[in-house]
Amino acid sequence: MSNLIPTVKRGSDSNNNTGFRTLPSISSWLDDVINNNFGTEFMSNFNTGMTLPSVNVKDSDEEYIVEMAVPGLKKSDFDINIDNKLLSISAELQTDSEEEDDNYTRREFGYSSFKRTFSLPETIETEKISAKYNDGILKVNLPKREEAKKKPLKQIKVS
Repeated sequence: MSNLIPTVKRGSDSNNNTGFRTLPSISSWLDDVINNNFGTEFMSNFNTGMTLPSVNVKDSDEEYIVEMAVPGLKKSDFDINIDNKLLSISAELQTDSEEEDDNYTRREFGYSSFKRTFSLPETIETEKISAKYNDGILKVNLPKREEAKKKPLKQIKVS
């Protein structure tokens, strides 16, 4: 028998035939209170910053390729550094707009940023690392040293 007690949002379960009514979880109860009393407009202002971008890391015979989905940025927004075998990719974006109409002035500004770091293996040619940004995808190429590159299969004949 399981020690877990099922929690059901809003405290009801239409399939529960035992008559046992479970309590809602605290997070679902809090979501219900906020959404019912304030609506979704209240919550929409809390998630305006940039989240951590999704990353793909490919390992080919010649290099590692780090692909990061970061649409809406410019090449100049990125800061890519290597420090002590750590690859650091970051970006900052500031927006500032002002609208004036008769007696009303509205000024909105925003700031968002992210930073991702990756430990580099000793087998990377740090002097040859390159980066390109195209169609919202940042691609960082990390070439492998010659001794780390995958060698072709060598067949050994038995004598």
